[in-house]
Amino acid sequence: MPLKPVRLEPIAFCPLLVGNWKMNGLGSAVAEAREVAEALRAEPVRARVAICAPATLIERLARAVKGSALIIGGEDVHPEASGAFTGDVSAAMLADAGARMVIVGHSERRQAYGETNALVAHKAMAALRGGLEPIICVGETLAEREGGHALDVVCRQARGSAPLASDGMAFSLAYEPIWAIGGGQIPTRNQIEEMHGALREVLIEMFGVPGGVVPILYGGSVDQGSVANVLKAREVGGALIGRASLSATEFLSIVRAAE
Repeated sequence: MPLKPVRLEPIAFCPLLVGNWKMNGLGSAVAEAREVAEALRAEPVRARVAICAPATLIERLARAVKGSALIIGGEDVHPEASGAFTGDVSAAMLADAGARMVIVGHSERRQAYGETNALVAHKAMAALRGGLEPIICVGETLAEREGGHALDVVCRQARGSAPLASDGMAFSLAYEPIWAIGGGQIPTRNQIEEMHGALREVLIEMFGVPGGVVPILYGGSVDQGSVANVLKAREVGGALIGRASLSATEFLSIVRAAE
């Protein structure tokens, strides 16, 4: 049975902090997620906190953090509900394993696997139909930024990747400037606000009033030192965190700094 869909509500404006483990983590990594969950039990935070992990770990993570505020998610999903797609994972499978969210359209998948906006939109809709909350990634390369095309590129991605038939179900956008990922570079506050403001206009144009409460996350070398300033920028509704989320200590330091 599909999960009950999460609805877009004003509460979505509380920050959403998502760790993306990428292709990292064996069974021993369950202890890291358990430590995060226990810390959130002991000292609750106002943010929603999630870890999106490899499919091999989702069921173990979900069991380990059951009853806590920590949300477990996947890193990708197939656009079809089932079928002869060897090696792929459907939304129903992710939900059955204990996932509540899923990342779609990450720049690494767009670049390495040639994922198009249309495919990302299909994946987002598949996630929604399965009761998952998709996090839809958009972002520009350094060449696109330096060529003055960043706004056009990213807004085009958002228009083409957002789930048009979302029917009020919750999803997020994550703006990740590709040139900043993993390199320690952070766009200026003005650059972040300009991009997030443009994305907000796209969401309202596409979805009307509900588009005003879709969280727009920032992703790109977010750490303890930068997260508070990033979250103060206009229209930033959270953060997508990569390498630093692999360590419970580092991830929790970011979560606490976001308060």
